[in-house]
Amino acid sequence: MKKLLHFIVLFMLIISSSVSSSGKTEEESLVIYAYDSFVADWGPAGIIIPAFEEETGIPVKILGVGDAGQVLSRALLEAENPKADIILGIDNNMLSKALESEILSPYKPRNIDLLPEDLLFDPSYHVIPFDYGFFSIIYDSEKIADPPRSLEDLTEERFRDDLILMDPRTSSPGLGFLLWTIYAYGDNYPEYWERLQPSILTITEGWDSGYGLFTAGEAPLVLSYTTSPAYHVEYEETDRYQAAVFDKGNYMQIEGMGIVKNAPHRKSAEAFMDFILTEKFQKAIPLTNFMYPVNPQVKLPSSFDYAPKALKSILLDPGDIAGNREKWLSEWTEALTR
Repeated sequence: MKKLLHFIVLFMLIISSSVSSSGKTEEESLVIYAYDSFVADWGPAGIIIPAFEEETGIPVKILGVGDAGQVLSRALLEAENPKADIILGIDNNMLSKALESEILSPYKPRNIDLLPEDLLFDPSYHVIPFDYGFFSIIYDSEKIADPPRSLEDLTEERFRDDLILMDPRTSSPGLGFLLWTIYAYGDNYPEYWERLQPSILTITEGWDSGYGLFTAGEAPLVLSYTTSPAYHVEYEETDRYQAAVFDKGNYMQIEGMGIVKNAPHRKSAEAFMDFILTEKFQKAIPLTNFMYPVNPQVKLPSSFDYAPKALKSILLDPGDIAGNREKWLSEWTEALTR
């Protein structure tokens, strides 16, 4: 009898351990891989995840695994035995690699009609947008009175060792900037990078480390977004850091997320994909991710008055990126070693 009671107690402990504080079992939980700034103390995760858990009762585990390129790489390494249900941060420039790898499974959210058609960069619904923005060179106005107005301006002698960039092989901003130069210079873009090299102080693996060096005063120019000044106005009450709007336009980034093929918790993942276009999710984007929400019903905070509008939206055709991505990365690497 004692052995039977011991077995029953042990069985009940095992069952209870698989149930979360919300009453949901592990089978109903959700695992998300995201880029580091999304899960940082000031990032969207701290607002968005509790709101989703409260609305659905589904417990969420969200992990920062580096920059967006590293998020995709991590999912690829686990392709045969996926640990994540959703990967977050796949943008319009990384889409071709994500689709070619067949790492994602399509899902069309129930509320997809909230999304403006021009932001739906993946009509196959493998990746659903959640925000967008424009790459820009952010400058320290206390150190630079006459900021660059074009990519070509960045090559001038006055900016020697002044610029912090990100690696296009690991960073989505880094890849976006590379594609920006390809858009502007075509097949001659490697020559542009050779001219640009004296201006580059360093190339970091991801945006977090690069922007951290910039705010620490290591250099007065850094690759970021036109919306970055809004952060400093909102939380530091300073307009010292400003965005350079280029005369010929700024390159556009649309960020999205998708469900991993053979995701362990598919139903929970679908519930989250339905959630990302709602106002509860979207209204957290401006003051945490400092990007534009894709839901046009969300009102922007007043600090976004300091985020200048791009004079022109620049995008490369996804087909061109798909057909040339590896070649471009190889040529870029070679240009920087000459």
